[in-house]
This record gives sequence, C-alpha cells and structure tokens, in this order.
Amino acid sequence: MSPTMDGTKQRRRGDTRQRILDVALELFAEQGYEKTSLREIAERLGVTKAALYYHFKTKEEILVSLFESLTRPMEELIEWGRRQPHTLETKQEIVRRYDQALAGAAPLFRFMQENQATVRELRIGETFKQRMRGLKDIIVDPDATMTDQVRCFTALLTLHAGMFLMQDLGGDLEERRKAALEVAVDLVTQAHRDAHAS
Repeated sequence: MSPTMDGTKQRRRGDTRQRILDVALELFAEQGYEKTSLREIAERLGVTKAALYYHFKTKEEILVSLFESLTRPMEELIEWGRRQPHTLETKQEIVRRYDQALAGAAPLFRFMQENQATVRELRIGETFKQRMRGLKDIIVDPDATMTDQVRCFTALLTLHAGMFLMQDLGGDLEERRKAALEVAVDLVTQAHRDAHAS
C-alpha cells in the first residue's frame, strides 16, 4: 500500500472516530449518559454495532476519549504555565487561555455539570480534579496567603460559572463569558498585587 493510501485510510478511521464522539456527546447531552446505549449511538450514526465496537468497546471508553480530546487544551495550558515565571502577566494569560479552553469544551463541561453522579463514578472525575490542581499550581504563588489562594482558585471557578451557571443573569452566553473573564482577571490581579505588596 502506498503512503498516500495508508494516510487516507488513517484519516477515514480518525473521521469515523470523531463522528462517533460527536454523536455520543449529542446523545449524552439529550438523554443522559445512563440512558444512552451503544446501539442508539450506532443507529444515529447509521452504522452497525460491530462497526462501533471497532473503535470503542464501552460507553465509558467513549466518554473518556471525549474528555481527553476536549480537555487537551487544559493539559497544554498547564504544561505551558509550568514553564513560565509567576508574573502577573502570566497569570492573566493563564486565565484568558483557560477561558478559551472552556469555550472549546463547552459541550463536555455542560455534560459534566448535568451528569455529576456519572462523572464522580467514572475516572474522568478524578482526572478533572487533577487537572484543576494543575491549574491551581500554575496560577497560585507558592507563598500566597490563604485569601490570595482562594482568589486565584475562585478566578478559575468564575470562568466555569460564566459558561454554565449564570443563565439567569440575562444577556447572551458571550456577554456572560466576557464579564466572567473580566472578574477572573481582576481576582488574579488582586491576589498578585497583595502577594507582592511591599
């Protein structure tokens, strides 16, 4: 087989895998993780269950794969942040980049919000906690007071709230996100200034 044909075959397999993930996330969001079967995912895709099994053996495998692909920007942000100095500019950039990562993973985070029991039971819950600890480590100064540690961690949670919990405030999603980002940047700025006040 020529390299071109092999590349095409690989890309097709990747496309099918991505289609499975997209359809599964739609169904999980519509009817919940527990109520969605592999058969329903296969039917919505228009493939056999055997074709689905070729890529994923269980719903948990699908969910873990979804989680890993949609939260990869978080992991990349943590790696980037570990290489940066603990300056105010770095912390503000971490908040901005995390806001972008959340926006890209909005369907997954909405699923996590609506299916908290499932998330706790499966290993993605623990993985998510580890990633949040990683974010905390790159945004909080090692010698920060407890108040400033809370400010920094709250900045991250504020971004979550702007995405998912503030629908009742009115305005559209983009307006809420922008406001939450502004508040989050203010929180890390205040924490940094307190920590470095002479």
